This record gives sequence, C-alpha cells and structure tokens, in this order.
Amino acid sequence: RIKQGRWAAPRIIDLLHLLIFSQNMPARGWRMSRKVGLSTNSSQLTLEGEPFHILGGSIHYFRVPRAYWRDRLMKMKACGINTLTTHVPWSLHQPERGVFNFHTQLDLEAYISLAAELGLWVILRPGPYISSEMDLGGLPSWLLRDGSMRLRTTYPGFTEAVNAFFDKLIPKVVPLQFKKGGPIIAVQVENEYGSFAKDENYMIFIKEALQSRGISELLLTSDNHNALKSGGVDGVNNQQCQLRAAAFSAPKHLFSVCQPNGPTMVMDYWTGWYDVWGDLHHVLPPEDMVSTVREILRRGMSVNLYMFHGGSSFGFMSGALAYPSYKALVSSYDYDAPLSEAGVYTPKYHLLRDLLSRYNRGESFPDMPALHNAEAYEPAIMYQHLSLWDALSFTEGPFKSPKPVNMESLPVNNGNGQSYGYTLYETTITSGGFLRSGDNVRDRALVFVDRSYIGLFKHKSSQSLQGKRTLSLLVENCGRVHQGRDLDKQHKGLVGDILLNNIPLRDFMIYSLDMKPSFIERFVLYHAPWKTVLQSPSFPGFFMGRLFAYGYPSDTYVKLPSWEKGVVFINGLNLGRYWSIGPQQTLYLPSPFLNRGINQVIVFEEQEGDYKVYFEDTPDLGMAADIQ
Repeated sequence: RIKQGRWAAPRIIDLLHLLIFSQNMPARGWRMSRKVGLSTNSSQLTLEGEPFHILGGSIHYFRVPRAYWRDRLMKMKACGINTLTTHVPWSLHQPERGVFNFHTQLDLEAYISLAAELGLWVILRPGPYISSEMDLGGLPSWLLRDGSMRLRTTYPGFTEAVNAFFDKLIPKVVPLQFKKGGPIIAVQVENEYGSFAKDENYMIFIKEALQSRGISELLLTSDNHNALKSGGVDGVNNQQCQLRAAAFSAPKHLFSVCQPNGPTMVMDYWTGWYDVWGDLHHVLPPEDMVSTVREILRRGMSVNLYMFHGGSSFGFMSGALAYPSYKALVSSYDYDAPLSEAGVYTPKYHLLRDLLSRYNRGESFPDMPALHNAEAYEPAIMYQHLSLWDALSFTEGPFKSPKPVNMESLPVNNGNGQSYGYTLYETTITSGGFLRSGDNVRDRALVFVDRSYIGLFKHKSSQSLQGKRTLSLLVENCGRVHQGRDLDKQHKGLVGDILLNNIPLRDFMIYSLDMKPSFIERFVLYHAPWKTVLQSPSFPGFFMGRLFAYGYPSDTYVKLPSWEKGVVFINGLNLGRYWSIGPQQTLYLPSPFLNRGINQVIVFEEQEGDYKVYFEDTPDLGMAADIQ
C-alpha cells in the first residue's frame, strides 16, 4: 500500500502515532475522540470539550543532553506538570543555507514522542524567532549576509528563508498533533512580536505559514502585558501573556492585562532570571515563586513556568543585552528554576510539588526519580600547549581584503560566513600613532603589535602605537543581542574601519577561528605543533590535558580559578565560556559527555592560566542577588 499510493504512507504514519500515543497519554486523554482539541470558546480552556487547566513548564531539548531528556521530563511529571513547552532554535537546526540538522541532540520528533510516552501534553513554540536568550534570538546569523535584511518582517529575503525552514520543520511535527493522536495541543505563533511590531503583515504571514503546512491545533501568541494588542493576529488566541516574576506583587494586575472575559493563561511566568558577565547571579526566593503560582491557580488561570528546568547554553549559544549597555550572557542557563542546571531538585521544586498536589486534591504523582551522582575528579594537568599563532595554519583561510570584513560576510562555511567564535585581523602599520576603533569592534578585541599583547578594545576604544609593525586584532563575538529592535545590526568582528592617526587601515589578512568541533579536531588529527607547557607558553593559546573517569562517568563541574577568559572543550565538545569576572565560576559537565577512562580537555585561554583545570562536585554560579 505504501508503494502503490502517495496517500498511504502519511496515513500509516498517522495510525502508528495514534497507536503509540494512545497507550501513553493520561487515562482520560487516550479515550478522547480527538476531533476538537484545545479550545478557548468558553470562559475556560477545554480539551475535547472537557474543562482543562494547563500546568506547563519549559524545558529546551537543545539545552539538555539527549541522554538526560527522560530524566528531566520524568522529574517534570513527578512535580505535577501536565504540559511541556519548548522553543525550536532555527539557528541550530539550519546552521547553513540548505543544511538541516534534526538528528541526535536536535531530534525534535524524538523529544516530543518521549513527552507523549511519559503522559505530557506539548505546546510547541517553533518561532522562527524565539528569543530564549539565544544568540540573535535563535535566528541563523547567515541571514545577515544580506545587507538589506529586515528580520522579523515580510521582507522577501526573510520570508523565503522562513519558508525553506518551515518546509523542513513543520512536516515533522504535523503527525504529532493532538487531532492525529499526538501530544501537541497548541502551537505558538512567533514570540513576543508586540515588543517588535515593525510589520503589520508579518504575524499574518507566520500564521498562514503554519496553517498551510498542516498545523491545525490551537494557535496562540505570547507577549508582555503592554504589547498584547500589537503582537496579536486575527484568528489567533492572544489573550496569553507573560509577566516578569516581580510584577506579580499585585495579583489584580493579572486580570487587568490578561483579558478576564475569556480563559486566561500566563504563558511565561519567569521562575528566575538569566545572568550576564560582570553582574551577580539572579535568584527569586522560592516562597515568592510559589505564592504567585498559588494566586494564579486560585484565579482559575492556566500557567507555564519559564523555565521549569533551564539547562545549559552549551558552546556559543548565549545571547546578549543591548541596553543600557552591551552585556553578554553567561553559559549557564540555570535560571534559578525548580530543577537546577544539572537536574537537581531545589526548594522551589519541593514547594511546587506540594502546591500542585493540593491543587489536584491529593492526586498521587509519580515517584521522584533518583538524582545522578556528581563527582570531584582529580585535576587535569595541562601538559601541552599550542599558541594561537601556530594554530592559524589550521583555520579556513586566510583571506585577503582591502578593508575589514565582518564575520557574517567572510567566505567560509560554504559561503555562509562565520557564526561564532573569534576572528583575527592582521595588517602592517608603517608608523606610530593613535589607534581608534570607533564603534566598529564587536564585541571585544585583544590588540597585538608584532604578536605581543598591548591592550584591549571593547566597542569604542583607542590605543597608542609606535613604529612599523604587524598589527593584529583578535575579535570575539561575545553573543548577538537576543531581543530588541536592532536585530538587523548584529554583525560581529570588525564592522567598519579601524583608524590610525585618523586614517583607515587597509590590506588585511583575516583568519576565521570559529571553534567548531571540526576546528578543534584538526589540532589532534593533523599533527599540530603542540609543545610541552614547560617551554614558556604564550597567550592566547590552546592547552591540552586529560581527565580520568574511572568506572561509569558522573556529572561534574569544571572550575578554572587562576585562568582569565576563554573556552573549554571536552572530547571536542564546546562546553562554553569562562571568565574570571563572573558571576559564573563553574561550567556544568554532564556525564554523557565523558568517556570511561581518558577524556581530552582543551582550553583556549586569552591571557593567563595556571595549567590546572579542576573538577568539583557542586556548582558555583556566583554571588546571588534577588531579582529586582
């Protein structure tokens, strides 16, 4: 039948999904006829005509090792949560034009199917823009190669790219919808568009892009209370709202912004907050969180906890803030959520579980899964060193250019430019003088003369130079802004001229150091000129050591107390950034990233280090301060 007719294969797939999901949905859920779905046609939400309250929580599959998906979702179920919400990061699923990744860590279908198996409903938030404190709000950086690009509008270059992505994404989730036997009961249209609102036709386009590809469940939007109207679209339920935790001091405020005449949902109740480098670790007292959730439930509202479990922004996933000044986000996405970054139960979790148990009139929840062990391994001694300058021969390039070229416009990665990491710009100066960057360094540059460090550029800076020398600028993308009206302006690297005595520098050699796994692998596989650390290592540079994990590996936390700033790689995987200014002092290293026995540890350090990497059994996210 599959070979004889094109209709047969999709129908058989739908029947298989129905069979699988019907056996794993909550007892009442699998008996539903599944013709109507989630509805807002009365004063309360209904699912297949029966009253229904969404008790939701956000866990991002891309921030949790796949081996831990089941553990995290079982802990969610054991807390009394009935609905999983997740964003879909376009930038990770389509790293280059025409290149898509829905496998292993990014297997969205497997994640949603697992939620169904465990008896969780799903609200899908496919974007294309998701914010989620990700670099460029989850939009791929190659969009910025178009000099006329207008993100989040109906500009043809953007809509064509969205259509290409949705052509791959949406068919994967259509069979997982409620009416087809799956767990997806609602789909969000874009994300917080009311605070952007540059194109009145844009939300209509996104809505039609979803529906024309087969999305038939309830559509909803999510916005801050003062942007609900401007972020809505006809035919989409936009009474949902999100409010920052601190805004709940006056519960009557909820009704004033969330349309009390219809069913109301707080789409993003922020259980904590994210952190930026150079600040404190933000926390929300557990009693404050639970008292607010209690009031939401007392008023008959549905709620989604953002985040229920934050996880980690591995690699260079983190975004940044633009106002009042540029600040990059840390790698941890712990979020002070009910489940910690490593999936550990917090006081918030226990209080919430108790509250939801009473809300469900004592209904018994599944037992709480046992916690994974964490171990303080012996320090890794960094016994080999590779200077930045010796590593340049392993880059893609170099490229000659009369003028500086921003990261996104470099002729690398099959014409898609450079998304993350560092870019080195070198030129020859023929005289001394005063060096100015204007606002053309994005975001931070180490400055070298004849490859000796002389100073730092951060956005607007200047330096004094002397004589004929080779000038080098190692520019880091610390994270593109994840929200705001300037998304189109998030080019990185050198985005304009660098002036020496008010004269623009010319004739650059440009090296792309994107720090991808393939880049790191070249150092080991192709006989890079590593030297022993005893031979007076220079900075910046790469340092290699070994972590020994005897028996089955455990979770651990990487700590670099005498290092300044850089990136940590474990077995070729980019864990994220570290920076002495904090607040984050440890990087979470999940056990699935480790092998039994020997594990390779590589650190890229910009300025100084003590050649030891420590492994602790507890996290250190820095000095905490209550959210204001």
